[in-house]
Amino acid sequence: MAKNPAKGTKNTSYMVQLALMIALVVAVSFIPILGYIPLVVIKATTVHIPVIIGAILLGPKAGAVLGLTMGITSIIKNTIEPSLTSFVFSPFIPMPGTDSGDLRALLIALLPRMMIGVVAGVVYKLVSHFDKKGFVACGSAALLGSLTNTALVLGGIYVMFGKQYAQAINVAFEVLGTYIMGIVATNGLAEAAVAVVLCVLIIRPLINALNRRSNAKAERLEAAQPEEPASTEESTTKDPAILD
Repeated sequence: MAKNPAKGTKNTSYMVQLALMIALVVAVSFIPILGYIPLVVIKATTVHIPVIIGAILLGPKAGAVLGLTMGITSIIKNTIEPSLTSFVFSPFIPMPGTDSGDLRALLIALLPRMMIGVVAGVVYKLVSHFDKKGFVACGSAALLGSLTNTALVLGGIYVMFGKQYAQAINVAFEVLGTYIMGIVATNGLAEAAVAVVLCVLIIRPLINALNRRSNAKAERLEAAQPEEPASTEESTTKDPAILD
């Protein structure tokens, strides 16, 4: 069976775009004061934005890969540049009052970040069926993807490291829930708002450019394919100059 060159080109283009987005996530993560902006006890996140963009462009599976990449960079950053609460993101950083880390930190570092891409990709696909221009779909994907990260990270910290986290930031455990809700209402909503604005401004022109490039490639491939000869029945006519 002959291979479909258009399908092969599409797969190659997908892998190239995914590799570029992975490289972008890594670059943003490790550029000083860009991907993770250090605050007093937490780090504000902007590296989730390329994860959301990649999920919208390439789908939820690619979004999960990009989120996993973000989670790995988070582990590395919190290990080599630890803050007061880095122990909740890196199993290599000892918890307060101990000399060892906790493997549950891997869940907080990886799972919420993977879910950013999954949620953003799925929401974009669903909403884009009703929003042909894509602005609402992009904004919804960015908003819910960003809030997914905030809710799962802070919720995971409260459930798995509540007492140690409260001790690290010098807050009574009884008021930790209120403290975390304050972070959601300020830092979390600010991250979501930035994600929405940037994604809406970036995604539509980017999608249009990629579609034009993809259509041009498909047209070139189609033009390059040799035309199949038309099937004709063999003629058995005799040369009139030849006598029986």
